Amino acid sequence: MRSIRFSVTAATAIAGILALSGCSLAKRDSAELVNEGDAVKGSNLDEAISKYDQAVMTDPTNRIALWKLALAYHKKEDWAKDAVTCAKAESIAPTFANFNFEHGYALEQQAVKGPTSWAEAKEPLQQAISKDPNMAQGYEELAEVAVHMDDEQGALQNYTKAIEIRPDEMQYYPPLADMYLRLGYQDRAEQVLREALAFAKPGDKHLFAVHSFIGSIDEAKQNMAGAVTEYEAAKKLCDKCNEPGQQIAYFNLGVAYAEVQPPRKNEAIQQLQSFSKIVCRGAAAPRYADQCSQAQEFVKRLGGTIQ
Repeated sequence: MRSIRFSVTAATAIAGILALSGCSLAKRDSAELVNEGDAVKGSNLDEAISKYDQAVMTDPTNRIALWKLALAYHKKEDWAKDAVTCAKAESIAPTFANFNFEHGYALEQQAVKGPTSWAEAKEPLQQAISKDPNMAQGYEELAEVAVHMDDEQGALQNYTKAIEIRPDEMQYYPPLADMYLRLGYQDRAEQVLREALAFAKPGDKHLFAVHSFIGSIDEAKQNMAGAVTEYEAAKKLCDKCNEPGQQIAYFNLGVAYAEVQPPRKNEAIQQLQSFSKIVCRGAAAPRYADQCSQAQEFVKRLGGTIQ
């Protein structure tokens, strides 16, 4: 029986074919695991994470699996694993700016509670905007980092850049206006907010903060009629005002009704009573202690009571 011999060249070629076949099989299996993760992510996030993790182990170059794993950790608010996943992915997809952005964002969330420092979040966010200069969110998060690092100029520059890129995104205006107000530039803050209204889409939920800030500026200027108009617009946007932070709309509008000339007493009492009932008897009461006390004083002055 004649023996079969392979030349070195043939053996190398076959080995290459087998390697490619194994690689293709791994990619296919990894893709299937991603699909399985997608199928359960709405009902069982932990199982989805397990599937995405298996997909990455099966094919470490699968950037889709890495991205979905990072987003799953984001949804679970497991910021440490989110950051680690993105760090791995950055070497796999060095031009994919979203990995750098998500990495920086995850480090920001860790910095809120520690022990991660805010400075650690800066570099990945800078990498994100260097890869995608039109990433408005990247500039916004860099501004947030700058605020926590007491870099006021950096915060102003990055908030402004985010607005320049996406002037129709209302969420970028209030923090810039707030920064100007804290620095004592009330007129500049008002200019920023008025500019926002020129680009606003009707019903944009972020207009709540825009109108609230303009109302506070009008109130500071003793323009109570203007404050009433702005606070009414803000309250209309938040519907029942159940979202965190929106309950202040009742207080703002109640005080404006009480201070406008002539005072709108019944409306003021109604708004301040609602504020007291919703906020001052709940878990948020300590955070709004001053407003709760003022609400009682205003209602008493107007001849009403808070039960």
